[in-house]
Amino acid sequence: MASPLPAVPVSILTGFLGAGKTTLLNRLLKDPDLSDTAVIINEFGDVSIDHLLVEASSDGVIELSDGCLCCTVRGELVDTLADLMDRMQTGKIRPLKRIVIETTGLADPAPVLQSVIGNPIIAQNFRLDGVVTVVDAVNGLQTIANHEEALKQIAVADRIVVSKTGLADASTRDALTVRIRALNPRAPLIDGDSDEAGRSALFACGLYDPSSKIADVGRWLQDEAHHDHNHHHHDHGDHHHDHDHHHDHDHHHDVNRHGGDIRSFSIVHDRPIEPMALDMFIDLLRSAHGEKLLRMKAIVAVADRPDRPLVLHGVQNVFHTPERLTAWPDPNDRRTRMVLITKGLTEDFVRDLFDAFTGQPRIDRPDAQALSDNPLSVPGMRF
Repeated sequence: MASPLPAVPVSILTGFLGAGKTTLLNRLLKDPDLSDTAVIINEFGDVSIDHLLVEASSDGVIELSDGCLCCTVRGELVDTLADLMDRMQTGKIRPLKRIVIETTGLADPAPVLQSVIGNPIIAQNFRLDGVVTVVDAVNGLQTIANHEEALKQIAVADRIVVSKTGLADASTRDALTVRIRALNPRAPLIDGDSDEAGRSALFACGLYDPSSKIADVGRWLQDEAHHDHNHHHHDHGDHHHDHDHHHDHDHHHDVNRHGGDIRSFSIVHDRPIEPMALDMFIDLLRSAHGEKLLRMKAIVAVADRPDRPLVLHGVQNVFHTPERLTAWPDPNDRRTRMVLITKGLTEDFVRDLFDAFTGQPRIDRPDAQALSDNPLSVPGMRF
């Protein structure tokens, strides 16, 4: 029997109408490292890649001159992903190294993210690697002010490419940077005109380093970069110890300034968490406030197996099946770290909810042994 194919990383390329997604995509597809990539686009007629086309088949899968594949979404995105996996498993197409999904400019990214992480079959064969958002330097401020979708596209991004920088004056660029930083203090900002924006490495922003196949938690959570920007970041295991309170004076470091009701914050906890307490926290957060949870990423020290951290990834009320790492990426840092991006949900509320469960005494439960292998049961996905 053939060995199962490894999970294919999926990158989401988003950005508002006219931001320059297709221009960036055309540039990226010229990188030889993306030769085994499938590109999924919402509306093929809106994407100008005709100069790359070699052959178009009747079923919507199009081979590009550089060996990439391009396919339109026929119905649900899940069906398209399942079809690509079937083609790989049956040998109709060669194994893919990556899938890039380009959303329409008016898309709320949440449903796209949920399609990748929320379907058990899809989540078994594909893994969400990250979100790259393109923001127009010329019109970005006005777009953010007028369109809710643009706010969400920026807030959930792992990397942000600022396009058309040469067409915007310095004051506009600076104002846009402040606005983006208010919405998303973690994601690196990349000049769309730079060499970095045209390399395949732009998409390598997920949990796992494809070259080493090990967890790169710092990169995934952008924890170190955010440590210097977020004065709310503190150690929950020691409530009187606030690492970054000295940054309050700098408005560029205030994640909520100019950000409306979109917030990005971290919860850091230095003691292992009881599996049932973690389960109840996630259950209540997703079931009662899921529509306000734009994104959550976490690595968690769980009391039953503190040597093997748990990885969590959720979008609104949909969570990926929790995954155990074989070991801590950094043996000297075994703290729980959660990054949450919320809309209309305050940091204090989430912290109080977290403390309400994790601050309680150890929970005695008869099923401790059963939970030792599968400590967290996401509601609707018990395993």
